[in-house]
Amino acid sequence: MILRIKKNIITFVILSLLFSNCGIYSFSGATYGTAETITIGFFDNVAPIINPNLSQAFTEELKDKFVSQSPLVLVNRNGDMSFEGKIVGYETKPMDIKAGEVAASNRLTITVKVKFVNETEHKYDFDRTFSWYEDYESSKNLSDVESELVEKIIEKLIEDIFNAAVVNW
Repeated sequence: MILRIKKNIITFVILSLLFSNCGIYSFSGATYGTAETITIGFFDNVAPIINPNLSQAFTEELKDKFVSQSPLVLVNRNGDMSFEGKIVGYETKPMDIKAGEVAASNRLTITVKVKFVNETEHKYDFDRTFSWYEDYESSKNLSDVESELVEKIIEKLIEDIFNAAVVNW
């Protein structure tokens, strides 16, 4: 019985190494085709309300996602895959209006316009807008919870962008 378990573990490890190093398929379901490099431009913030740290945080998190979860090499220009875009929305508004017209919660929403080009397979190119939000209690000031909310929203946005670009499900 123990010998069989060891054999299964060894087989799993060998298959994991083979598939993770081939650059074509990953366990996340991502496919990269023949792409080897990626370029990610700076995402300017052109939203009516400006969070001064948002552009840098978003751009760096997108780079980190591809560097840490793909075999692609980040290059400054002419990558096989490339992203460019801008932050076009950053707004907070009341939600769940209660009796007496008091909001039970507020919602922070961030919207990003993204252009993705895959030079190796143009059928995966897109020019789309992605949007995510987080709610927070109306009794709290946005400035007190903003950095935590922005971090959560960026994580969701980047996951959606990553999936749209390389998971293709």
